[in-house]
Order: sequence, then C-alpha cells, then structure tokens
Amino acid sequence: MAAHSSSSKVTLKLLIDTKTRRVLFAEAGKEFVDFLFTLFSLPLGSVTKLLSTDNMVGCLGNLYKSIEDLSGAFIQPTQSKVAILNPKSLSCPAMNNTLLLPNHENNESAAKRKIYLCNSCYEHREIFVTDNPQAICRHCNQAMSYEAKFIDAAPKNVAEIENREEDGGFVKGAVIYMVMDNLEVRPFSTISTITLLNEFGIGEVGSLQEKVVELGMAEGLKVLKASLHTKTVLTTVFLGP
Repeated sequence: MAAHSSSSKVTLKLLIDTKTRRVLFAEAGKEFVDFLFTLFSLPLGSVTKLLSTDNMVGCLGNLYKSIEDLSGAFIQPTQSKVAILNPKSLSCPAMNNTLLLPNHENNESAAKRKIYLCNSCYEHREIFVTDNPQAICRHCNQAMSYEAKFIDAAPKNVAEIENREEDGGFVKGAVIYMVMDNLEVRPFSTISTITLLNEFGIGEVGSLQEKVVELGMAEGLKVLKASLHTKTVLTTVFLGP
C-alpha cells in the first residue's frame, strides 16, 4: 500500500464476497495499520471532536456540547474548557505519521508551544512547569506566569532523519498486512487466506471480487465512527450498510 503525499491518501485492496456483499478482508500496508493502532491513543475528547457531536453514538456528543455551552463562571479558575474539549493525546511519536486523521497538535509549531513556571522556581530543587499561565506554584503559591523557552527535539543529522522515517509508526514497513472486516490485524500469508476462505464457506472463487480503494481523512473518520458501533467496519465504510 502506498501513500500519496499530495493528497495524504493510502490505498487498500479489498477482497469482496459478491454473493453476501461483504468485505472478507483487506490487504493493507504500514500506513493503514498505523492509523488503526493510533485510534487507541486518542482521548475521548478528541474522538468526540473529530466525529462532531451530531455524529456521536450514545451520549458523549451531548456531554461535549454541555461543556462547550457551560459558562466559564462555573469553571474552576485553575481549569479551562479548552483543555477539556481539546485534550492532548498521549505522548507517542508513532502518531506523527498518521495520514488519515486531522492532526491538530502536530500542526502547532514548536514556536507556538508555551511552558510556564513561577519566577522563583529556579530556587527550588523540585521545579514545576505548566501550560496554563494561571496555575499556582505549589512551592510559593504564586502564579506560574513566567514563560520558559521550548526547544523541539529535532534530528541532528541526515542519518537520524532516515532512521526516524524507517522506524516511525507502530509496525514495520515492506510488509503486507491482512485487516479483517472487524479490524483484526495479522500478517498476510497465502495459507491464512485459504484458511479464511474455508472459514467463510467460500466454495466458488468466482463470487470473489478484488477492489482497490483509497482512503483520505474523510474515509479515516468513517472508519473511526464505524469502529465504535459495528463489527463489519470495512463493509460498512466501503459497501454501505
């Protein structure tokens, strides 16, 4: 599966049973598998925001809107609605390579990132830092409004850049993966394919059809939404309900 840098899309090869109109599995590469594994690193607030409150399953959309509409007068002075509604994802370098989800955090440059401490923090053996300039220092009870300089951990040389690109993401490249309709992932093999066809009761290969599809951010969000309420994700996204 190849990534298209100009449109940020990846491709999948689907194996479809035309008789039952379902996707048996997809042949996928590193990019799509990395995307699927990244879903576990997303906070609930980020998932709700990505899907929008109108498309959320259950009550999370209502809860999100309640926080959004609540007056700031009811929020603790050391807290922020922005921090609740736009939570930061877990620190995970592999997430930087995900092509199929809008990446709000990675679009923020290091120059815009701000870290604060109190003016006398350097006097303490234990130093506290925060991203909220209204936070109170636990040592001196002062506002932590002094802005510290943030230095991004950039690669030092070309070799390090190449290593990062090769080792980025969750899974290794140059490998074909088999992604089931229920998003179960396993390495692709001919023996596994034959076994699966027997499990699905496929007696005639003439009923099977290969279909190559492209995924961009829109399709990525559909996969995310479908994964929350069905076990036939690929069929739902690419063949309809």
